[in-house]
Amino acid sequence: MKYLAVLGRQPEISVAELEALFGEVKQITGKLAVFRADKKPEIDRLGGSLKLAELIEVKPLDYLRELAEGKITLGVSDFSRGASKKTATIESLKLKKILVRHGRSVRVVENKDAVISTATSLHNGLSGKNERKVELIKVNDEWYKVIGVQDIDAYTKRDQARPARDAKVGMLPPKLAQILINLCGDLPRSARILDPFCGTGVVLQEAILMGHQAYGTDINERMVEYSEKNLEWLVKSESTLSRAASGQPVATGDRRSSSPCQAPDSLDKSTFQISQGDATTFQWTEPIDAVACEGYLGRPMSAVPVEIKLKTEKQECKAIMVGFLKNLASQIKSGTPVVVAMPAWLREDGSYSRLEILDEITDMGYNVYNKSREGLLYHREGQIVARDLIILRKD
Repeated sequence: MKYLAVLGRQPEISVAELEALFGEVKQITGKLAVFRADKKPEIDRLGGSLKLAELIEVKPLDYLRELAEGKITLGVSDFSRGASKKTATIESLKLKKILVRHGRSVRVVENKDAVISTATSLHNGLSGKNERKVELIKVNDEWYKVIGVQDIDAYTKRDQARPARDAKVGMLPPKLAQILINLCGDLPRSARILDPFCGTGVVLQEAILMGHQAYGTDINERMVEYSEKNLEWLVKSESTLSRAASGQPVATGDRRSSSPCQAPDSLDKSTFQISQGDATTFQWTEPIDAVACEGYLGRPMSAVPVEIKLKTEKQECKAIMVGFLKNLASQIKSGTPVVVAMPAWLREDGSYSRLEILDEITDMGYNVYNKSREGLLYHREGQIVARDLIILRKD
């Protein structure tokens, strides 16, 4: 089946995530990519995609006419060349007019632009869960039906509802944690994911919610305590997160939040293991099926660093990351995926300066999958320290 993804604000990362899970992906515009999959993909596991849609094999009117009896809520997003609010509105009103003529009740979601925003789709229930609440996407001569919309509120809850958070060590977004895991590839259920810099446990949390086993270590005893507290809360809580992870829909205001696509059958302490240890020397226990982590990013910065300060930061970060990867190389099997977010620093000209360690990484016995280093910088506009995503696999 052919699927369409509406990409997030950093399309190159979104495409890389899709490629890791589904193979060949074709980016048809800056905002859209198409791919094929044997089974229906789930939006809840994709940190980099805003919407997923499935190709309609028939004309859109024929598809709508076959929907079950009852009122239809219809939205149209137009990604065609030259599309505008006017073209999208014309398409939706044209479909409504014909459907009404055939005795159907239809409410059209008003377009404020050619494309309906993610928030508007969620607010109007156009997420694919109710077959009579439909968002259609037009791309020139092709039509797609939306089967999933990124749940912004769910990510916020997963980030802010955790009991132990520490702004001083940085806030790893749950979306990025998902992306790091997904860049490891289509891992089997219950794969054991190692995060050697686990911090407050965001990667571990997302791994558990995706049905994997989580294994975390951190040199900082306080971070180990925070991770344990957060994951114990996750498995014990009867909050939205806990119930969603067990597959039960949970009310959030006027709509319902879906569960992660590979949610485990049950959550208990056996789904995670956390220890204190230095990533450059620690001996991890087997098995390790994949490694996904945010490495040491250096000290927090509020301004673009001068050259001498940047040089010192780079030396410290490089020593830790090289030491970690060297230690890890002797402990994982051939073919094990390793995805690491490394630091990159903003310069006065708007570019980012990365750690130059690819040669050392290759010499340790890793294959580097994104040698060009272009496009996989995760950052906000003007962010001083960006995350440089490196995709490796042990020889």
